[in-house]
Amino acid sequence: MLEMTFGRKRISTDRPAFVMGIVNATPDSFYENSRGDFDLAMKLVEDGADIIDIGGESTRPGFTPVDEQEELDRVIPLIEKLNKNSDVVISIDTTKPAVISEALECGADIINNVLSFDNDDTTLRQIADSAASVILMHHTGEGIDGICSYLNKKAEFCIKAGIERDKLILDPGIGFGKSFEQNVEAIKYTDRLCALGYPVLMALSRKSSIGMMTGRPVEQRLSGTVTADIISILKGAKIIRVHDVLDAIDSLNVMKYFE
Repeated sequence: MLEMTFGRKRISTDRPAFVMGIVNATPDSFYENSRGDFDLAMKLVEDGADIIDIGGESTRPGFTPVDEQEELDRVIPLIEKLNKNSDVVISIDTTKPAVISEALECGADIINNVLSFDNDDTTLRQIADSAASVILMHHTGEGIDGICSYLNKKAEFCIKAGIERDKLILDPGIGFGKSFEQNVEAIKYTDRLCALGYPVLMALSRKSSIGMMTGRPVEQRLSGTVTADIISILKGAKIIRVHDVLDAIDSLNVMKYFE
């Protein structure tokens, strides 16, 4: 049985990893089927997602930035409505301090910041006071050695800011600033990141590196995604961030018979 605490919610699963479903409240996220609102969130909950990750600004290459108020308008009503209608763990995918603050007030359990709170002590202290969990992501062009070094230092920085060690989650940042070879290395050596002693999240779903491995466009990368997720879980990852929750759960339900 796998158990973890996210924010103030403790959840468990008999599968080898937790499944985070993606809801992009945006018009420009790279995979069209991830764009949606409350209806999409509830569908993913019904499909079995343990966590819903809500984003109001795309982080795909070449994305169009949105201002603070527009992002708030996209995500805060969704967090509030989802909290009223489900007990699912809620993650907010944002880099803006004001969005983080409002999301915490509305009951977000996880702050997923792709910039890993660079030079932002104030926000980290607010998160510490809220008891929310934090996903720290590596976001530059380095291989596994640089990924491990950076994320270990970031984790120590967060602990010094008051965030409890067991509330920290590490993400190697597949597709963020990395070459194809660096992305492959990060997946291949997931176990080295896990050895730092923090839960590891792998966000591989339909990304360009999967497309390069398979020669498939984004709409046809499901099989490649599932395979890469399984490899990362076998190497120790505890959370997978996916667009296709049902397919991820099917693969995990098979895996649990062979642990």
